[in-house]
Amino acid sequence: EQRERQGTEVKAHGLSVWLQDGRTLKGTTGVTTPLAIAQKAIKGAVVSKVNGELWELVRPLEADCELHFLGFDSTEGKQVGSCTLNFPYKYEYKKRGFSEVVTPTLYSTALWERSGHWEHYSENMFLVQCHPHTYALKPMNCPAHCVMFEQRPRSWRELPLRWADFGALHRNEHSGALTGLTRVRRFCQDDAHIFCTSQQLEEEITSCLEFVRSVYKVFGFSFRCLLSTRPTPFLGDHSLWDSAEQQLERSLQQFGEQWEVNAGDGAFYGPKVDIQIRDATGRQHQCATIQLDFQLPIRFNLQYVGADGEMYRPVMIHRAVLGSVERMIAILAENFGGKWPLWLSPAQIMVIPVSNQMEDYAQQVVRRFKESDFMVDVDLDHGATLNKKIRSAQLAQYNYILVVGEKEQASETVSVRTRGGKQLGQRGVQEVLTSLQELKATRSNEENF
Repeated sequence: EQRERQGTEVKAHGLSVWLQDGRTLKGTTGVTTPLAIAQKAIKGAVVSKVNGELWELVRPLEADCELHFLGFDSTEGKQVGSCTLNFPYKYEYKKRGFSEVVTPTLYSTALWERSGHWEHYSENMFLVQCHPHTYALKPMNCPAHCVMFEQRPRSWRELPLRWADFGALHRNEHSGALTGLTRVRRFCQDDAHIFCTSQQLEEEITSCLEFVRSVYKVFGFSFRCLLSTRPTPFLGDHSLWDSAEQQLERSLQQFGEQWEVNAGDGAFYGPKVDIQIRDATGRQHQCATIQLDFQLPIRFNLQYVGADGEMYRPVMIHRAVLGSVERMIAILAENFGGKWPLWLSPAQIMVIPVSNQMEDYAQQVVRRFKESDFMVDVDLDHGATLNKKIRSAQLAQYNYILVVGEKEQASETVSVRTRGGKQLGQRGVQEVLTSLQELKATRSNEENF
């Protein structure tokens, strides 16, 4: 109410907003908000400060100001991206039989000509001239994985081979198609390829679908599956396509989630299952995909020795769970509204000493939590009151605020409160550390422990 009364007293006039890069943007006092400025100035900004102070994004600006943005190229952004990518790899990929591989970023155009991408995709590649050769930054990993497969003779006993590649990809998208973090030119993808026998295909598809469900359940996403079938034109035999589509359909039926046929929308080289999710605004995003490929094994003449001693061609599956990690971060940022759960949060803990004399103890607490791999900061601003420090930490969306004074120092404890203002009381440092480690390990969205 007080803010509303203050707002009515502010006479609207022109507003100059100063950005860190020297630019200025125009607005109107009492109307223009940091959120509006952020949307104009920096795609992907999620938090701002006004004249160095934390400011509510929807609160109108009332004076000339300098805005500071948090982008996902910042330290905090890297923390979110690292946790988002490490979660499925560290906890799921190894468990599901995938091996991480690292492939070069730059390849000769001879590879792309061999794979067929040069003919169909060269305009979307970034080229590098090194006379007399031409190279291209890789827009996808599949040709490189085919080269790995053909490096030596393969046996049916090795299959399925599951390779995951988290390297950076580069695609020369038109500037008009770029949208914040959801469509960028340089991105990381939890890309993986599976080489298997035709008899193993159905089981591998089912396993991929279960992988998607296990990850999306943690993030709280609802999703639907689309079976994209044979387009016109297509490559390969009718019988091969029919068999593959039937196997995909059986896997989806066994999967038990909502799905529908998207007739004619498959790639020319094989049918696929697209998984669509909705963000907080109701927009649909295709992140996960499971794609069969009949053509690359032919182009690279990939073969393995079967149990009968004969040579056979493997089936290749392209699949991603998160898809573009940058796009996934954007979707998660909107879904959580900046209130990241502890395990994903770039601002997990703020330690606040009640006085200058408590700063040494506060730093001891900080070291304890940093040694256990928490993102923790300490507020040593001598010009701010305790209440202001607590409020600032809440606005900055620190999951937990640990206040330390003489009583806490004497008993080796901290006073714990959540960003929502709930006070959890005085607890031992080790007790809090253990509880937060357990909470982080569960990847829960809950605040209480």
